[in-house]
Amino acid sequence: MDELTKEIMKFNEERGWGSNTDGRARSLAISVSLEASELLEHFQWLSSEEAIANNKQGIEEEAADVLIYLLQLANLLDIDLKEAAKKKIQKNALKYPIPN
Repeated sequence: MDELTKEIMKFNEERGWGSNTDGRARSLAISVSLEASELLEHFQWLSSEEAIANNKQGIEEEAADVLIYLLQLANLLDIDLKEAAKKKIQKNALKYPIPN
């Protein structure tokens, strides 16, 4: 993920995007939510199978947009997403134990 984050940051720097950090975390968080909503649009009124058959490329692109914005937010806030995910899985395991 580090390599991908560096590639994203380089892409942004080359275009002069993101140099103003005022409100950047808020903007990135909003962008994650907006892109996730665009991902959901592909599934609206369709079964999962229909949505995937009709537009897997669109789903892939929106999922990538979510990831790109999330990696930028994590980079800005110095969050190790891999470590954060591991901690969250452990927390969820306690909250939702395996049923007997």
